[in-house]
Amino acid sequence: MKKVIMRTMWIIVAVLMVACLFSACDKKEDVETTGSQSDAATDAAKDSPAGTSAGQEKADEPVVVPEDAPNPVVTITMATGSEIVLELYYSKAPNTVCNFISLAQSGFYNGLDFHRVSEGFMIQGGCPVGNGTGNPGYGIKGEFADNGFTDNDISHLPGVISMARSDNPDSAGCQFFICAGDASFLDEKYAAFGKTTSGLKEVVEMAKLNSSDGPPNIPLIIKSVTVDTFGVEYPKPQTNRR
Repeated sequence: MKKVIMRTMWIIVAVLMVACLFSACDKKEDVETTGSQSDAATDAAKDSPAGTSAGQEKADEPVVVPEDAPNPVVTITMATGSEIVLELYYSKAPNTVCNFISLAQSGFYNGLDFHRVSEGFMIQGGCPVGNGTGNPGYGIKGEFADNGFTDNDISHLPGVISMARSDNPDSAGCQFFICAGDASFLDEKYAAFGKTTSGLKEVVEMAKLNSSDGPPNIPLIIKSVTVDTFGVEYPKPQTNRR
């Protein structure tokens, strides 16, 4: 009887030892699987840009405009339906062009007007207040020779678009003017940045709506200002906060 009991106990112990062995093996497999997943996550993190986790977008990179990029084309559509088409010269006044493109693409100019005209001289617009005192909340560096910027050699001839400003050379923001006559006396003092390619006749006629210098006799509402960059991305302008 004793032998039977002892044999039974040995069988039970053997069964328990085998069960423990299988349990230990299962736990080892779980650890290895978890370790494999952690390694994959670590590898993904290494492949990700610095400061980001896997799946996040890459940090913004500086926008570079190709040297052979076509000149952006601006279309100013008036409430009357007439249009003024201009091309912008990034190579001559890069930050000024970027600023104008940024404002136009945001819809800033839509619904504003040409608040000041002068026969034989120019038409001025882009003021959010409508009287020449408004600004976008910042200024940009004046890209003209008298302000230490010598790359801009655009002359203020009929059809040329340029930035309006106060006495501060870096105060231009959103207001611009289009020459209706020879205004070359402004050369090297104001940042010209493009030229009218179509619609100069409309500019000349609008300038006649005040024979001296001031508000036009009738409202000159800008319906929209659009820019065709031909697929080229332009950087945001560098600004001076006011």
